[in-house]
Amino acid sequence: MSLLARFILLIILLAVGTPASAAEPYGTWLTGDGDARIRVDRCGSNLCGTIVWLKKPIDPATGKPQVDDKNPDPRKQARRIIGLRIFAMKPADGGWAGPIYNADDGKTYAASIAPPSQTTLTVRGCAGMFCGNDTWTRVGR
Repeated sequence: MSLLARFILLIILLAVGTPASAAEPYGTWLTGDGDARIRVDRCGSNLCGTIVWLKKPIDPATGKPQVDDKNPDPRKQARRIIGLRIFAMKPADGGWAGPIYNADDGKTYAASIAPPSQTTLTVRGCAGMFCGNDTWTRVGR
């Protein structure tokens, strides 16, 4: 299973509730498993997340940078994972909510983000009725 797949599975499979607070989510965050860094910024009135670093940026099968080869749209399958926007969420209930993209299976899931503190960010993803959280740690502003 690739690193990004493990990252998305953590979001979907860990089942823990977390309250939202007034902490700011903007900055660079290390995913719970340490395999990716996501830059979270404003994009208009939304909150956007872009993959800016991978622990293993090179696909061992090809020797080239990881690409979005599981995307159902053939025109998007050659785009690089680093630089890929995985979410653009709208404000909702003290946090943000919207779709999050999983490059490992080419699917988009319902998700929400809430910053419980200045140093952690809770990302909650759902696949149907199965939801779970991943806690990201701030690594930069």
